[in-house]
Amino acid sequence: MILREIATQVLEKCLITGGDFAEIFEEDTITNSIGLIDNKIENALGGRNYGIGIRIFKGFKSVYAYTNDNSLSGMLDTAYKAALALGSLSEEKMVVLNNNKILTDINPIKLYPSSVDYQKKINVMKTAYKNAKEYSTDISQVSISYTDKDQKVLIANTEGLYVEDRRIRTRLGISSVASKGSENQTGFEGPGGCKGFEIFEDIDPEYYGKEASRVAYTMLNARNCPAGKMTVAIDNGFGGVIFHEACGHSLEATAVAKGNSVFADKLGHQIASSKVTAIDDGTLKNHWGSANIDDEGTPTKRNVLIENGILKSYMIDKLNGRRMKMESTGSSRRQSYKFAPTSRMTNTYIAKGEDKPEDIIKSIDNGLYAKKMGGGSVNPVTGEFNFAVSEGYLVKNGEIVEPVRGASLIGKGSDVLMDIDMVGNNLAQAQGMCGSSSGSIPTNVGQPMIRVREITVGGRKED
Repeated sequence: MILREIATQVLEKCLITGGDFAEIFEEDTITNSIGLIDNKIENALGGRNYGIGIRIFKGFKSVYAYTNDNSLSGMLDTAYKAALALGSLSEEKMVVLNNNKILTDINPIKLYPSSVDYQKKINVMKTAYKNAKEYSTDISQVSISYTDKDQKVLIANTEGLYVEDRRIRTRLGISSVASKGSENQTGFEGPGGCKGFEIFEDIDPEYYGKEASRVAYTMLNARNCPAGKMTVAIDNGFGGVIFHEACGHSLEATAVAKGNSVFADKLGHQIASSKVTAIDDGTLKNHWGSANIDDEGTPTKRNVLIENGILKSYMIDKLNGRRMKMESTGSSRRQSYKFAPTSRMTNTYIAKGEDKPEDIIKSIDNGLYAKKMGGGSVNPVTGEFNFAVSEGYLVKNGEIVEPVRGASLIGKGSDVLMDIDMVGNNLAQAQGMCGSSSGSIPTNVGQPMIRVREITVGGRKED
């Protein structure tokens, strides 16, 4: 990685037009991915991504440039051109890199992916495939993906910071398709974490293979969901995607600092039911969205966003922190050196409550149990959303009566927060990829089972 002396020269060059902050982000990432379809390996790809990002602030102005050339002359040229975008030449400033962070590694690794034979990785995939395919004769196709990533980063800035970190992530993906005539339904499971190959001591590919096919098979044999306003129970784990999308993004300083959020200027106000406490925690050991430091070199934190319904904090990066006159919360992330960082979520979840899941179901006279959530769309300014329910069940008189497909949840994040009137004690988290202005990043979503007093359920008419 870049030597301290070299980084110092590059940072000094960044400030030649009056900039008041500059940063270097160096990345060296090795990624391996394997794809299996119908028990045959379709691809086995390995790649290396290397580059250097240079960012300069001048007040609230920011410029970002990147290069693959790590020679001193190449980096100085990139820094010079970036600096010129902020003004004309002024007096030079001296930089001293004397702030060495001693990191506490919250993501210990036992088996680095590079040390594991490809056949062992393939064997995990084939176990998942076999159990998914044999679940039912209606399972027409199964696709398995395996990915591991080894990212080394160095971050240096004009505040004196000079720090290195290494992030290892491993993930398994299972997609099952159940078919009957022209009808197809899909089930997906994607467990992963900030772990090496030892992750499969905790992740059972047999279970996840069966689970993906169970969802596909169940929905294939379900009737269409009726539409209307209903009480809805949303299960734990990936059910937290609604909070992530419809509320979480609106709590990122990227939106808040510019007033593009319904929660701007709402610190200390009640924005949710008193049952709701929501947290973004980048320090959870070996979790998918965790890291020792964020992509600006700030240690990650446990940020309580909402406590008993009261808005307590936002997720803040350096630049937007300037605009808001608030300190960074260790929430700055980026996909790679090709992206300037900004505030993003890590592991974001609604904390567990005191209600029993069975009591939540019993409390519903006529509604929907959304056991698994799928994808959706959100307007980040208003929080209005539309999410597919990938596995749903009608609830009548406190009992789950039958599976239904084609359901969607339609609403506004700020309204849903206020309408959560029961929160279960079965907190679980699930893994996903989140896309925003600084690219696609790994994030956990999570919650216990929750009950939303009333929400619009979209459905489909029976054929």
